[in-house]
Order: sequence, then C-alpha cells, then structure tokens
Amino acid sequence: MQHELASKSFDTECRALRMARHRNLVKIITTCSNLDFRALILEYMPHGSLNDLLYSNDGRQLSFLQRVGIMLDVAMAMEYLHHQHFEAVLHCDLKPSNILLNQDMIAHVSDFGISKLLAGDENSITLTSMPGTVGYMAPEFGSTGKASRASDIYSYGIVLLEVFTRKKPTDAMFVGELSLRQWVSQAFPHELSNVVDSSIVLDELNNDIRDASRPPENFSILNTYLASIVELALLCSRVEPEERIPMTDVVVMLNKIKSDYSHSLESKVFST
Repeated sequence: MQHELASKSFDTECRALRMARHRNLVKIITTCSNLDFRALILEYMPHGSLNDLLYSNDGRQLSFLQRVGIMLDVAMAMEYLHHQHFEAVLHCDLKPSNILLNQDMIAHVSDFGISKLLAGDENSITLTSMPGTVGYMAPEFGSTGKASRASDIYSYGIVLLEVFTRKKPTDAMFVGELSLRQWVSQAFPHELSNVVDSSIVLDELNNDIRDASRPPENFSILNTYLASIVELALLCSRVEPEERIPMTDVVVMLNKIKSDYSHSLESKVFST
C-alpha cells in the first residue's frame, strides 16, 4: 500500500473482474481490504502461468494442439472483453505471465490492474502514462499515447509468436532493428524450422515413433499448420493498428486451424 498507484490498480482490477464473466477470464472469489492491506482472492490455477510452462526446466512440454488450445482460450477471452461486454474492456498488459492454466489446462486471462474501459462509441483512449510491458506494448503507445482494441491485438500477436517460437520479445538476441516479429517474418514461410520451438517438432516425431499407425507425413502436415499460426500472429502484430485483424476473426481462424489439424491427423490414420 506504500506504492502510490496500488489502490488505483486494485480498484481497477476489482471493477473489471466484477463486470466480466467468461470461462476464460480468471474468476474473482472475494476481496480483502483494510487501511494497510488489499488482496484479491482468485480461483487457484494449479498449472501456473503460460510463462512458467513455456520456460520450465522440469521436462514439461506443450504439444502443438495444446498451444493452439491455450491461445484459442485467450482469443475467446479477449473477444469477449472487446466485443461481447456491454463496455469494451482493454486489457493493456497481455503477456504469458498473465495467462493462467487450471487443472484441465484451460487458459484464463488475468491481471486487470491497468485495464481501461471504452465508453460509448469510443474506439481509443489517450493514456497519461505508458502501460503494459516492454516487448508486448503496441508501437502506437509511444507515438500517439493511445490505446485501443488494436493495441491488445498487437500484444496477442506477440504472445502467439512467443508461444510457438519459445523466444521472449525481450530476448538478448533482439537488438537494434531486429525484433521477435522481424526475426520470424524473415523466416516466413519457407524457413520456419529455423525459428519455431524445436520441441513441437520433436513431440510430433516422438508420437510417430510411439504410434506406428501415424504416417510419417504428419510432419509435413504440422509444418502447414505452423505456417498458418505464424501468418495469423504476423497479421495481429502489424505496425499500423488499422491493419490488424479483430479478435472475432482471430477466434474463427484459430478454431479452423485446430479443427482442420485434428481432422487431418484422424483422416491419415484411418486411411492407413
């Protein structure tokens, strides 16, 4: 409570979570508050954060479908906040450490301490301070000081790239003009094997070895859908806000990728 913005951040998060109800948003159970201490009591998430899962060293690996499922959960939460809530909510700090996973590996978006509301017909708001986290913030924050739905979409695109490359946007390799987005864009579409997380490919190869019914062309199938994921992430993280696609389209595209990939694997197995 010694921090001057602590009370404001607490009140903002309470307001956002009190108004929002969605299976992919963290659920607030109750609050504790007195003159010296304030706390939010949230539903426990036994699998921790997406950041923990991505960078853990205890042997846990996320498969391609698990990663797609998690990012689809996040997209549905953001679609709700942007388009299905009576007042559009801007998260303003979307990143892997703010994405929590329950016992069933269902993702929940959390940490609304700096979230903003778009009232009425507003499409953007001017911010008095720089919100969010370096590496995930949309470039227009620095140039115009404005936040919008497109700002969250940019952050989502960067998270999507991170989930499938296992590279943080703040990694030491990204210096000067080279960013995570530029690094991936340079490899798209023909050299994606140089940038995607190798454990995704190894997981697919190990599944082929363990399951003789799975044909070897599953590897090329995976590459096709990895390219679709990267293309979507690049669309979300375009420099110009008006060129980014809305979260409603992201949900549709991810649903299709998840469904088509699952069906392609099933059809290959049945045809052998």
